[in-house]
Formats: sequence, C-alpha cells, structure tokens
Amino acid sequence: FFAVAKLRESERGSNIFAKKTCDLLYSGDGHNLPGFMIGRQLCVVSCMLFVARVTSVDMKGEANLFGVPDGVQGLFNTGLLGAVMLTILGSISWQLVASAFPIAFLSNPLTYVLLRLCLLLEATGICQGAWVLAAIHKKIANFQRDEVYIGTAEERAKQEMGDDGGLPHVGTGHLVKLPGFSENAPKSLKDLMKKDTNVKNYLNDVAEKMDSA
Repeated sequence: FFAVAKLRESERGSNIFAKKTCDLLYSGDGHNLPGFMIGRQLCVVSCMLFVARVTSVDMKGEANLFGVPDGVQGLFNTGLLGAVMLTILGSISWQLVASAFPIAFLSNPLTYVLLRLCLLLEATGICQGAWVLAAIHKKIANFQRDEVYIGTAEERAKQEMGDDGGLPHVGTGHLVKLPGFSENAPKSLKDLMKKDTNVKNYLNDVAEKMDSA
C-alpha cells in the first residue's frame, strides 16, 4: 500500500479491485491508510493469539512429545513456536512479496476484502488511543505529509524530475558501490571526476562490469 501511494493514478492498473482498493484506501485526507495499519495490527494479534492457542500442547501428565526434554516440552506448551511460524509464513513473507509486486496484490479480490475487514476492526475503537498518541507525536516533532516536501506523484511527473544521466553511477542511490572510494573517496578524486569526463566514464564502466559480474 505504501509503495502504491507514491504512484500516479494512471499507473495503478486497470483491474476493478485495484481501483476499488485504491479509492477506499487513499480517499479523502488519507486517514484510511493509517486506519488500515491499526486494523491490520489488531487482525495479526488476534490471529497470533488464536494460532498460539491452537498449537500449544498440554500433555496432561503424559510423556513429553517425541520424548523431548522437559525444558523443550515447556517451550512447546507456550505456543510460541506457532506464533513464530505465523509471523514468518502469514505476515513477513507476504509483506516482502507484496512490496515487490504491489499492483498484482491490489488486483486480488481478497486484498479488498481484507482491507474492509481491517477498517472494520479499527472502527470498533479498541485502539483509538493510537490516534491520540500519533497526534501528540506529530505536534511535538512537527511532522508533515510527504506531499509537502516532494509533492504528489502527479506533480512530480509534471516537473519531469527524472534521473540525471550525466552523474557517475556510483555512491548513494546505486546498488553497486565501488570498493574503497564509493563512500570515502578523497575530495581530489571527486573533483577530478567532475573535471575529467574520462575518469567519470572509467568509473561508470567499472561499476557496470561489477553489476554484470
């Protein structure tokens, strides 16, 4: 959801469920996005408590499961292993996949259903105190929306704020970093890169070779 929030409306796909999800999530002042985060957390905690209860083991005085020591059996009894598995398989792994393929997840009808469910949980008011704490934090730290600093996706597109192809392909913002001087390059080398295009082109060639290796 956060990745798609930075995209223009025309880039969010044409799927009906993707459009309905975006309309619901980013409508108005955008309060549904943090509201979803609250409802999502309630949903995750509820699932963890349920799974921990289901996966906890009570041997009722019988022999330990698989003959494990008492200490390991005590760990089984807590249901912690089930909660860890739920966190990995049911939460974190899907977040990683969704961050890589946000449009595909938005186009899934189940995503829209889960969004509605999370907003319903938030609407119960169980965690309304989170809004108060967030408002106090915002006031103290003087937080502003991203649009105040970088504008909306449509505004950035109109300004044609693309990458500068004339800059060396090294340093911050690039996955490949040249060893030894991508971060701690001496000032003389940086000045030389600006003055001598041959030096800059050489460094770019080395970076491309490292990237393709």
